[in-house]
Amino acid sequence: MKKFIQLFILFLSVSTFSQVGHLMQGIGAVNMSMGGAATAQPLDINGALQWNPAALSTFNGKILSVNVGTFFSAPKLSSSLPAGMLGPGAPGVSGTTVDDKGISIMPALAYVWGKADSKHTYGISAFGISGFGVTFPEEANNPFSATFNPMINSNPINYPQAAMGFGTLRSEYMLLQVGFSYAYEISKKVSIGFTPTFNYANLQLGPNPTANPSMAGYPYTDKTGSFGFGGQVGIFYQGESGLKLGANYKTPQYFTDFDFENTYLDNSKSENSFNMNYPAIYSIGAGYTNDNFDFALDFRQVDYENTAGFDQSGWTQFGSVKGFGWKDIQILSLGVQYKGIDKLPLRVGYTYSSNPIKPELAFFSTPATAIIKNAYQFGFGYELNDNLTLNAVYHHGDSGDATGGPMYNPMMASPTNPLGAIPESSVSYTMTTDLIMAGFSYKLN
Repeated sequence: MKKFIQLFILFLSVSTFSQVGHLMQGIGAVNMSMGGAATAQPLDINGALQWNPAALSTFNGKILSVNVGTFFSAPKLSSSLPAGMLGPGAPGVSGTTVDDKGISIMPALAYVWGKADSKHTYGISAFGISGFGVTFPEEANNPFSATFNPMINSNPINYPQAAMGFGTLRSEYMLLQVGFSYAYEISKKVSIGFTPTFNYANLQLGPNPTANPSMAGYPYTDKTGSFGFGGQVGIFYQGESGLKLGANYKTPQYFTDFDFENTYLDNSKSENSFNMNYPAIYSIGAGYTNDNFDFALDFRQVDYENTAGFDQSGWTQFGSVKGFGWKDIQILSLGVQYKGIDKLPLRVGYTYSSNPIKPELAFFSTPATAIIKNAYQFGFGYELNDNLTLNAVYHHGDSGDATGGPMYNPMMASPTNPLGAIPESSVSYTMTTDLIMAGFSYKLN
């Protein structure tokens, strides 16, 4: 337990990024390789702890699991302004900026214990379950540059703020969650489980649109942290024929406010607070197991529309942003494990997610472009001995069609144009993701 806590503290220093909305689609190499499906098919303790604690009743003894992945995303941000927007006679401008954030680390740490002849199973987990982040550099070919050439493509959303852009657009959000799980075996076929959860998140926005702008524009802010709590409850059925069923409800994770200390471009200071919770998730699943295959299917509903920070949209009367304005999403996860090769299980998974960002509000989510429509996974395990198994997975995801809509300026807001849409303007973004993750599962004697 002491080593578990020390490892978790180490993981507090890393950032995580996700693929469905701002949620991780799966936890650990095994669960990720199955597309995140685990509500009714607990192939490893990470999937059970994350998606249905009732399924912990299928594990006996003491099991430790450690996974670490390297995650790379490639968002692209594009925008355009019509002719005349930069001055009388000026041509229209358009361009694309590529993110240069680089590689991030994705951790997962879990421990489960219970006796074979007991109805009680316990677990503890420390997971990076959510995140987003971008770094879009300021456009070099901008109206304040001595070498500005409007005839050459340039991206106006990354113009300096004085030229109606964001300048360098930077964001980073991560959520680390600790859960204490308990499963009770009602009968040989049915189990229930629950998990109280405790969270730490930090957030950085630059510029910070949740703060009121000044004559110098929107401010920049350092990272700030927030603590939260919530829980989940689930039920799991395992029939003699190999059929498995499961359902799980994860409550919203309720966070304290993010308290920002802001610095404007003229070095003036301000403070503001912003509340952003983590949405409730409803999951149902089915699984089937025979001698050579394990099949898993999960469906999830993510309730963004009733989550603080995502439920509101638009501008306040002072020109700050109320929230992201995301809609609920649906996630479908599919996974197959083939066990026909001795000591070398092979896994493939697919995840589909709908898009939470409404086209008319795409502008407000430029700091959080972590939207992946299709994700494909291939993984495998290798059983070194009866106690130790190594696992690995490769993931690739893409956002499908670009998410796009008009650009906005609060100074242009009016009763007939409440969001301040800039006529004939556009902003859009796409993204791909790649992940390589490896880990081990060790059964303690």
